[in-house]
Amino acid sequence: MALSYKARRRWSLIILLVGLPLYVIVAVNLVALFDRPSIWVELLIYLGLGVLWAFPLRAVFKGVGQPDPDADD
Repeated sequence: MALSYKARRRWSLIILLVGLPLYVIVAVNLVALFDRPSIWVELLIYLGLGVLWAFPLRAVFKGVGQPDPDADD
């Protein structure tokens, strides 16, 4: 079942305001569990984790910035 436009907008807002900061905290703590790698390896890890969160949520964010397709003109 596909999400409506309003539901996708609401979920995207919740994900960006609540989920993403939590993801950042978890990612930083996960990297801190190990010995600190060189700055370039650490940068690659954070870049990879920064892109990784968006792939499963691509469908939620798709078209959210566009006008509501179901709205009356």
